[in-house]
Formats: sequence, structure tokens, C-alpha cells
Amino acid sequence: MTERKKPNNKRLILMIVLLAVVIALMWLLPDGSQPAAPATDAPKTEQTKNTNDTPDDIEATTLVKAGTQAPDFRVEMFDGTTFTLGSLRGKVVLLNFWATWCGPCREELSRVQKDIIDRFKGNEDFVFLPVSRGETRETVAAFREKMGYTFPMGLDPEQKIYRLYASNYIPRNFLIGKDGKVISATIGYEAPEFDELILLIERQLNSAN
Repeated sequence: MTERKKPNNKRLILMIVLLAVVIALMWLLPDGSQPAAPATDAPKTEQTKNTNDTPDDIEATTLVKAGTQAPDFRVEMFDGTTFTLGSLRGKVVLLNFWATWCGPCREELSRVQKDIIDRFKGNEDFVFLPVSRGETRETVAAFREKMGYTFPMGLDPEQKIYRLYASNYIPRNFLIGKDGKVISATIGYEAPEFDELILLIERQLNSAN
């Protein structure tokens, strides 16, 4: 009588374990990256150093708070002109920090022409000052051409201006009053918050000089 060989259970178990590991990796890492961090109540921002940052951690990166004097700076614009924030005293200024690679920044900028530029066109008491953070003129030029943007943009390739106001996260908006003090400082982009910012600009412009 021929003796039947016993199945190699060790080899079978090893193959099952390896298959389970492969399936687990495919489920957890579909794009070859680390698993996504759990969702938080943090605003829609980019350039985060820690994906587990809490809203309080994010807020702590704002160096200039509402009610304080906005730090002065000199900015070079895309067209080559330069001026200081101090030269805009007496005007309401919306200082915006953004970057071409930042998704929330691009989403916010898509509203600028209609909701900011066109809405406040002709009002000499208002200045919208978007400043590109950490990017070259060439990068900004390519982005402007691609998107068809023609409104003025400031350049901050070394992040010198940005570092006066924050240590991390974009987009950011600082609404600066006619007296040079910060009225509102927001982080990230959310449509309802941006709507409130527009209404706040209107109220400031309609207030007594």
C-alpha cells in the first residue's frame, strides 16, 4: 500500500500569512503613501508640519492677532513695483498669503476676481494684496498665465513677509483696518468664512473715516 504524504501545513500557513499581509498593505496603502490621518475640525489648509495638529495648535502658528498692529514690510509686486504696507495707511487692506501648489489657496483665489476685485472695484479705500509665499516670479508667472489671472500679486520668495505674520499654514487672510491694526486673522479656506470676510470688508469701508 502506498503511503500518502501528509500535507505541508507549515508551508500552507506561511502562504496564508503572506497573502494576508499583501492584502492588508493594498488596503491601507492604495497610493503607496502612509495611511491618511483621522479627520479633525481643523480648517482646510496646506503646508502642515503635523497632520495631527489640533485647531489650537494651528491657531498658535498665527503670530499677529486681531487687535494688534500689523507689522510693516516692503513687497515687490509681480509687475516690478514696490511699496510698503505703511504707505497704505488710511485704507482697508486684505493681506492674503498663498502658493500655487496649495489646493485651498487655488480654491480661494478662484473667487477673488468676482467677490473681491469686481465687488470693490473703484473703491480707493480698499486694497487686496495677495502675496505668493516661497515661490519664484517664474512660478507665479506660469500660474497666472495658466489661470488667466491679471490682478496684482506680491512676491515673497524667501518668506520674509510671511514669517512676520505666521510660522505655518496657508492660505491665510489678515484684514487690516485704516489705522493699521489687524481686524481679522483667518487660517485656511472655508466658503462660509470667506463670505463673512467679504461682509466684514464692506462694514469697514462703510464705517466712518
